[in-house]
Order: sequence, then C-alpha cells, then structure tokens
Amino acid sequence: MSRPSIVPAPLAQLPWRMLLLVIAIAGFGVVVLYSAAGGNLRPWALSQGIRFCVLLVGALALSRVPQEVWRQFALPAYVVILVLLIAVELLGAVRGGAQRWLDLGFIRLQPSELMKPMIVLACARFYDMLPPNETRRFGAIWPAALLIGLPAGLVMLQPDLGTALMITAGGITVMFLAGIPLRLFVGGALALAIATPLAVNFLLHDYQRNRVLIFMDPESDPLGTGYHISQSKIAIGSGGMTGKGFLNGTQSHLDYLPEGHTDFVFATMAEEWGLLGGIFIIGAYLMVIRWGIDVGMRARTRFAKLSAAGLATTIFFYLAINLMMVMGLAPVVGIPLPLVSFGGSAQMTVFLCLGILMSIDRNNRGEQRW
Repeated sequence: MSRPSIVPAPLAQLPWRMLLLVIAIAGFGVVVLYSAAGGNLRPWALSQGIRFCVLLVGALALSRVPQEVWRQFALPAYVVILVLLIAVELLGAVRGGAQRWLDLGFIRLQPSELMKPMIVLACARFYDMLPPNETRRFGAIWPAALLIGLPAGLVMLQPDLGTALMITAGGITVMFLAGIPLRLFVGGALALAIATPLAVNFLLHDYQRNRVLIFMDPESDPLGTGYHISQSKIAIGSGGMTGKGFLNGTQSHLDYLPEGHTDFVFATMAEEWGLLGGIFIIGAYLMVIRWGIDVGMRARTRFAKLSAAGLATTIFFYLAINLMMVMGLAPVVGIPLPLVSFGGSAQMTVFLCLGILMSIDRNNRGEQRW
C-alpha cells in the first residue's frame, strides 16, 4: 500500500514540466519588456506579469473541465463567437484604423482571438461526428470549408489579415489530420498561388498590399513601408551570439525599432540577449508544442486527437509567423509572440489552448489508470 502524497492529487496530476517552461518563457518576456521600457516596470512589464498570473489560473481552471464538455459545446460555442464577429461588424469599436473589438464597458472583447482555438474544436467535432469511411468524400470537405471560411471572411473585413490566416491555418490543419486526401491540398495550394495576385491587387487594403510587396525587398523603401523589417533585421543582427547586454539595446531604447514591445519584441530581445536568447525562446516553445502533440498522440478519441494536435499547431503558427515576420521572411501581418509580446489577446488565446490541452491530458491520464 503506497503512502499518501503530501501534494494534493489535482496539483500532482498537472504537467509541471510544460508549466515550468511556460513560466520561464513568460518570465523572460517580462524581463525583456522591463528593458524595453528603459528599466521600468511600467507601462508594460508589471501589467504583463499580472495578466500572466490571472490567465495562468484561468488555464488551470479550464484543465478541470471534462473533455466531454469541450466535445459537446464545440459547435454551439463556435456559433456564439461567429455571432460576436458579426456584431463586431455592426457595433464594433474602431481602434488604430481597425474595427476588431466589442466595447462591453468593463472589457474590450476581441472575438477573433477566441475563434483561433474554437475553429480547431469545431472542425474536430465535425470530423468526430463524421464516419471515418466518409472522410475522403466531398461531403467531408465543404462543411469544414464553410466552418473556416465564414469567420475568416468576417475577420478579413475588420481588416485583420494575420488573424484570418491563423484561423484558416488552424482549420486546414485539422482537415489534413482528419484524413482529407493530400491531392486536394495540393490542388488548393495551386489554386491559392493563382488567386494570390488577384487577392493582393483587389481584396487587400493599400497598407496590407504594401506590406505583402515590400517584405521581398524592404530596402527599396527603408524609411517607409520597409522601415519595420529593416530596423528589425538591424536589431537582430547587431545582437550577435550573446547580445549587447541587459538594458544595453540601442534600436529599441532609441526608438529606432517600432513596436519593439509588441510585434517586434523578439528583435528587442535578440539585440540584448543575442542568438543564445533566441535559442532559449524557440527551444522552450518547441518543447511546449511537442508536449501538446504528445497529448494528442496519447488521446483515445478522434475528437481529442484532432483537437490536441490542432491546438498545439495553433501555438506553433504564432511562433513561426512572428519569427518569419521579424526576420523579413514573411509580410508584417500583426502576429505577436505570445507570452513575450505585451498584450492580452494572444496571451489569452495561448492559455485557452493550454487549458484545453491540459483537460485532454487529464482525461488521458484517467483512462490510462482505468
């Protein structure tokens, strides 16, 4: 007979290795924001730390929600968020030239951020209901495409190209993992390649079109549209292997680097901490993502497998798109580096993903014990 542990069972069952990695990433992010503010806790580091603690508690609470609840409410919750996206078009608050928020008085709600994890759950629920032998037929494609296209289209109207891409990528990932034939994705990629020039010229706003075109040659307009990418490259390159040292960055402290505390926070970090700091951030994130993939591989149900893999991939898309953006390998589409960039929207989305992943992981552990 084993002795009872002094640690309560709900705490002992938590994936502490993953949580410690998340705490390390967020703690490093607070240090970077402290430096970006010139060695001050305000206006970014203190509020970021408080927000992290609140959202971490929220994620731990979500981990106690039974997996079956996510399965049953995936589609109803998707419909609710879709209605909120329509409400944004009708009643949304305009900020920074974009209409993305619902002003509820006590909070500004950005429904498009909630849709990133919800599109994964909705598509996973659809394929969970679909008989496996129907997956390779047309009836398995158009409903999922509709689930993805409606919110992505509404988000594009806000306009928010980065979030629309994230929603689309999350949904398509679930379609691929569900077993949709690879030839359809190849055909879709070819159609996208053909349609991209038309979309760039006729669907995107002028500033979005300029961002897409300038990333291929930012030096052609170094003081205009290409300024962000050019200064980001200078900051990253000047950091070298070990960086200039804590509080010794020049690009961010002298305001050469725009948005050095949000979208381009990785460049701020790389200037002071160098390649070693970048390897730490990327490595820690990849270990968290690998944990999420492992949760999906251990899951017993189709819904849990697709949801876990899709949510882990959503976190990966955050990381990959932001890094490509700040290094000039992709257009600037406004995707922050969650847990490091200042702001609550991306941080909230990642903690939603982690909370649901921990819920699925807890269910997996229960089944293994049984």
